[in-house]
Amino acid sequence: MSRKYPITKSFRFALSGLKSAFTKEPNFRIHVITAILALGAAYFLGLNSIEWLILSITIFLVIIFELLNTMLEAMVNLVSPEINAEAKIAKDVSAAAVLVSAIFSVIVGIVLFAPKLLLLL
Repeated sequence: MSRKYPITKSFRFALSGLKSAFTKEPNFRIHVITAILALGAAYFLGLNSIEWLILSITIFLVIIFELLNTMLEAMVNLVSPEINAEAKIAKDVSAAAVLVSAIFSVIVGIVLFAPKLLLLL
């Protein structure tokens, strides 16, 4: 497959997608703000390099799932604008994937932050 656009334009498309998700999707904003708070807490609590890696992977997984959920919802709305049982299943399962990743991120946060917070007390 030949490249239709220069690579710089591809990056602009990707950044446009992030901007769109951030401006139009409240849940995406919540995940980004939560990620920033988690990174601030990690810095304040002095996580080691492995803990930073685990936290970063977890944050990126949640963000990726939220982006995929947003993309799938837009595609479903495009191909099936009317209410449809199968479309609802696709959207609900996609939202469930985000929820599962968010629950996982809370568990990871507890495992990483709780011991360090307990030391402060």
